[in-house]
Amino acid sequence: MKKNLLIFLWALAPVALLAFHFGPGQAGLAREEARASIRAALDFEAEQQWQQAIDSYNDALAALPDSETAKRHQLQLARANARIYVGELPEAMLSMEHLLDETAKGSDKELESKVRSSLASAQYYTGWLMRLELAEKEEWKEPLEKARQNFRLLAEQTDKTDATASEDHQKNLEAVVRLARMDLSEVQALPLPKKCEGNKNVCSKCRGQKKSNKPKAMKKKEDARGASVGKRPDGKGS
Repeated sequence: MKKNLLIFLWALAPVALLAFHFGPGQAGLAREEARASIRAALDFEAEQQWQQAIDSYNDALAALPDSETAKRHQLQLARANARIYVGELPEAMLSMEHLLDETAKGSDKELESKVRSSLASAQYYTGWLMRLELAEKEEWKEPLEKARQNFRLLAEQTDKTDATASEDHQKNLEAVVRLARMDLSEVQALPLPKKCEGNKNVCSKCRGQKKSNKPKAMKKKEDARGASVGKRPDGKGS
C-alpha cells in the first residue's frame, strides 16, 4: 500500500511542477525577469545610455504582471523621465499627465507627488524650449502656468510634513515665475538645461498633441472652416 502511494505521488510530481510553472511559478519567473530588466535599466541610466534604459524599462513592463499596479506606475514614470533625454520631452510630458490621472485615483500619495513633481519639471522645460523656438506667448505660457500650479500645490502639500521638500518645490515655483517674466534675450542667454538638450520641434509636437486631444466635433468644425481658406477641396484655389 505504501509502495503504491509512493508510485502515485511520483506520478503526480510532473503535474504539480507544471501547475506551479504555469501558476504561481510563472508569476514568480515574470517578476524575476522584470527585476533583471530594472537592474539593467538603472545601470544604463548610470552610464547615461538613455535609449537602452528605455528599452529595459519596456522589457520590465512587458514581464511584470498587470496586477502589480504600483510597480508598473513607478516603471512608467522612470521610463517617461528617461525619454526626455532622447528628445521626447512632449511625449514624456503627455505620458506623465496620463500617469498623474491614474495615480490620483489611488491611495499612494507619495507616488502621486513624485509623478506631479516630474510632470511640473517637464512642463517647465517645455515652456523654456517653446520660448527659444519663438512660440507665441499664449503657447509657451500654458505649460509654464501648469508647472506653476503643480509646484505650488506640492509646496503647500509638504509645508507641514517635509520642510526640505516644501522648500525645494517653492524654489522650483520661483524659477517658473522668473522664466515667465524674463525677456526673450535673457532666456536666450541662459545655459540650456541638460534635460532640454536634444529636444527639437517642441512647439510642433505640442500643437499636434493639442489638436489630437480635441473633441471630434470641434475637429470637424475646424476642418470645415479651413476648407474655405486657400485651396478649395477641388484644388482650384479660393
